Amino acid sequence: MHTYKEAEAWVHSLETFGIRPGLDRMNMMLEAVGNPERRLKGIHIGGTNGKGSTAAFTRSIMTEAGIVCGSFTSPYIHHFRERIATDGEPISEEDFLELAAVLRPVVESIARTPFGSPTEFEVITVIAAMYFARKTFPDVVIWEVGLGGRLDATNAIHPMVSIITNIGHDHQGILGDTLEEVAREKAGIIKGGVPVITCEQNEELAGIFEEAADYQRSKFYQLGRQFHVRRLAPSESGTQFSFYSLLGDMEDLEVSMLGEHQVENAAAAVITTRYLKMYYALPAEDEHIRTGLKKASWPGRLENAPGEQRVLFDGAHNEEGMKSLKEALRQHYPNSRFHFIVGMKEDKLQAPVLDQLDGLNIKSITAVPFDFPQAAAPEDIAAANSADVQQARSWQEAWENANTGRGQEDVVVFAGSLYFISQLTQEWNQ
Repeated sequence: MHTYKEAEAWVHSLETFGIRPGLDRMNMMLEAVGNPERRLKGIHIGGTNGKGSTAAFTRSIMTEAGIVCGSFTSPYIHHFRERIATDGEPISEEDFLELAAVLRPVVESIARTPFGSPTEFEVITVIAAMYFARKTFPDVVIWEVGLGGRLDATNAIHPMVSIITNIGHDHQGILGDTLEEVAREKAGIIKGGVPVITCEQNEELAGIFEEAADYQRSKFYQLGRQFHVRRLAPSESGTQFSFYSLLGDMEDLEVSMLGEHQVENAAAAVITTRYLKMYYALPAEDEHIRTGLKKASWPGRLENAPGEQRVLFDGAHNEEGMKSLKEALRQHYPNSRFHFIVGMKEDKLQAPVLDQLDGLNIKSITAVPFDFPQAAAPEDIAAANSADVQQARSWQEAWENANTGRGQEDVVVFAGSLYFISQLTQEWNQ
């Protein structure tokens, strides 16, 4: 490999799923490159929805405190390299090429064993560990789980804190047929002596996490029990709330990201920061938490479209995500009508996701295609939902139709797969 494009193409050419589930390939790769993960202090974030936002809140607090923070997240919105970043700055093309070239012979050697070739996600995870340990030396790294937890590549990392945001209907064909089975897979990130923080409100599901924490002799913090929030007035610019816990209280906090669910994600970031300050002497003070929460942003989560008023981008792609989107729109735009333009992946059509929008003042819902191998056809999106779903040949055509006769108070919401939101973001200003 001689160019960054060649390196990225090589990574994308790898399998999505390994022939044998487990962390053996990860451990073999990490050992071959000197176990860089052992030199890193991490925060591990799993769950169905809210991982990226929780990571964004946590990273923003760290930045305000002057703590160098690495992050490994997925998927990307603008370009592939943003998945690996330090203080929000993506890995450079040169560094990615260099580290991929180091790792490729290791990958090819493992591919010849009974374990089979490492997957794309496994390779990206190891490149991230190498990058942080060899190039940027962050004080803390935030690791976002890719899929599930127990067998996810990031589970080869031993963190200071584990966060499980919540459990919802996603990847059930892979993780299990019931929410309880999904919860047990995600509980697999809970490690011996490592505290676990969750915002899950279903007591049966939270009980699975608490049982795993007890078995691992890990501290357990659940929203509504060990820490609490009191929501204050929402507006079009964000939400205010107060935070209470045995690790300290904070009144009148504010988040700019829209939606009641973002208060829960922010609370997870606050209790994480409080814990790390108490047990790891993390130099994060109240003013850093307060400013960090307010400044935090995350692309594709009720994000305002560039140059437009009352036009939003949101990566809601499953039932729980669409419910959260509906509640956020109700809170922040209580007197508006809504035009939805939706692009989804085929594997999200197992449930009538768009039916979760029922109860909003909806003017139109339009399904559109987008450039992705597993993108669902608009007619299939319409057939999978009982809601009245129109079809368009492109998001541009749907956007033009939505603007025809659009009222001053109307809101246009682009929603669905983050791969759709990524394409939309890149094409918006072209």
